[in-house]
Amino acid sequence: MVKKFIISNYQRAKGLYTKYERLLMPATLVVGFLVDYFTFANIQITITFALLFFYWFLAGAVIIFTHLYDAQKLPGLAQFKYLRLFAPLAIQFAFGALLSASLIFYWFSGAFSVSWPLVAAIVVLMVFNDAFRHYFVKPLVQTSVYFFITLSLFSLALPFLFNSLSAWTFVVATVASLALFSLDIFIISSVATHLKAQRRNIFAAIFSIALVMNVLYFTDIMPPIPLALREAGMYHSIKASNGWYAMQAERENFLQSVIFGQTLHLEPQKRAYLYTAIFAPANVQTTIVHHWQYYDLEKKDWVTKDKLPFVILGGRKAGYKAYSWESDFEEGRWRVSVENQRGQVLGRVRFTVKIVNEPVPLQAVVR
Repeated sequence: MVKKFIISNYQRAKGLYTKYERLLMPATLVVGFLVDYFTFANIQITITFALLFFYWFLAGAVIIFTHLYDAQKLPGLAQFKYLRLFAPLAIQFAFGALLSASLIFYWFSGAFSVSWPLVAAIVVLMVFNDAFRHYFVKPLVQTSVYFFITLSLFSLALPFLFNSLSAWTFVVATVASLALFSLDIFIISSVATHLKAQRRNIFAAIFSIALVMNVLYFTDIMPPIPLALREAGMYHSIKASNGWYAMQAERENFLQSVIFGQTLHLEPQKRAYLYTAIFAPANVQTTIVHHWQYYDLEKKDWVTKDKLPFVILGGRKAGYKAYSWESDFEEGRWRVSVENQRGQVLGRVRFTVKIVNEPVPLQAVVR
């Protein structure tokens, strides 16, 4: 009698899960993204990493459990059937949270015009994680996505761990990810025989992902995480005092400044200033470059006017404040790229210069 009661409860739970699966999956994805966004913006980075590695460990543990369960290598399988039933939901939630975390970090750590291939890949994975969730239970797809997440997480965490933004941290992240997955795949496939036939394809997939990620990194398409451009803008004047910056800006509405881009009305030989606030890990000292360029209508290409390097020290949540200036502007389209020493772009400020004979109305801005 008790046995029938347990079976009926399990069948009822399975029925409810199957019925509402299409709602539960996207809901966990959206909740995970929102939790990540507000959490990462408001708590200390150490707590952020603790949360990310909890998601990462949860996903790995549940994946290993499902393979061992399906291979019937766990004692007392009956007592784990509820856990096996809801395992895909746990993996979905962990993958959604980790992918959204990667999207947030990559989005805020680089200019979309440069790093869009990687950002687009993460968005596609997030959509597929929801719309094609049944493919994510396949070992090849599941392992490939988990490896991409692992490499992204390690490449973000190691600069904080070693207080370094050098390229060797990304190489170490790649080697550590490959070593960890190679060992894990060999051990699990030796126990779960249903994975042996796919082992070669799985290895090919993770090594291909590692190769592509390194190509993106060393061709400067990947954003320079964990650097992030917190704020940037063009101003007519800047004065620094006790950590505060008093600036003069033109009056523009939201559409003019964001959608159409800033327009600077400058008198001949007047200066224009770029203000930036850049986040970097604590105790990290690195060089940032303000790369000033104008668009040459004859060459139909961007031409460098100046590259102005300066050193920043990380650790401030609001970012390290700095500015540079230029004068002798020609009318037309301009941009300033905020880059690291390797040329990876944190962000770009685009603006149009119009030469005028009289000063324009300005408003005070304090940062």
